[in-house]
Amino acid sequence: MGLKFRLLKASEIDCRIATVSQKGVSLLLYKDARVDQNILDETVGPMNWQRSHSRDNANCTVSLWDEEKKQWISKEDTGTESYTEKEKGIASDSFKRACFNWGIGRELYTAPFIWIPSGDCYVQESGRCDSRGKPGYTCSERFEVSRIGYDEDRNINDLVIKRKANKKGEHDRVVYSMKTIASDGKGIQMPEKLDGKYINSIALELERTGVSLKSMLKSYAVEDVHDLSFDQYKDAMDKLRTKPDAKLRRMMPEMDCPGTHLRGSLWSAREN
Repeated sequence: MGLKFRLLKASEIDCRIATVSQKGVSLLLYKDARVDQNILDETVGPMNWQRSHSRDNANCTVSLWDEEKKQWISKEDTGTESYTEKEKGIASDSFKRACFNWGIGRELYTAPFIWIPSGDCYVQESGRCDSRGKPGYTCSERFEVSRIGYDEDRNINDLVIKRKANKKGEHDRVVYSMKTIASDGKGIQMPEKLDGKYINSIALELERTGVSLKSMLKSYAVEDVHDLSFDQYKDAMDKLRTKPDAKLRRMMPEMDCPGTHLRGSLWSAREN
């Protein structure tokens, strides 16, 4: 058959919040059933594909007509229930999964881990506790893919995500950007301002080392982490990586050696 479906456009990809914590949210990229239907119509024609369901819609079989063999070629997969409209949800999910088997949207599996820190989205307590008795969190922000690119192997190599305007009166804003790094390390245009990916890296290192965000920002004479330049970000990450884990420092204070001086002063531990 020699069939190859085109890659998804940014407008055809949705963002779903996967996890929420006090520190931020992680996102997943997905497609809806209408995208699959449109691409099937566009590629093979509306009269040359069909779908059927079994096991109370849990399984879906998508069949394409092979003109050379004069027969239907089928691929099947199983879906899972959604939280709303149980039967419709599982039918839609099994259809989308069957289309993944045909290659429609398979490039989404190459998406990077997408983390949006709480400074770039509104996270609040949900009023419920998790299985460990700790407070749960929720986020009602909406996100969209504003740009996406692929390499010659159909892997995602460029991705920009915006947070949509919210009830707090904040306008659309880029909160995640995946930067492509050339193999020779040349021709890379560094961002003037840090996006969510870089801020996330700093947050993880501050958490690991126990260093105070306030003291780090003070050393660079800025009030907000978003105001750090890229050079300052690299300098901060180099210094943080030389510091041991906070737990080890508490056990062995002598490990907190004065090797991370910045303008003559040590970064202090995070205030509890």
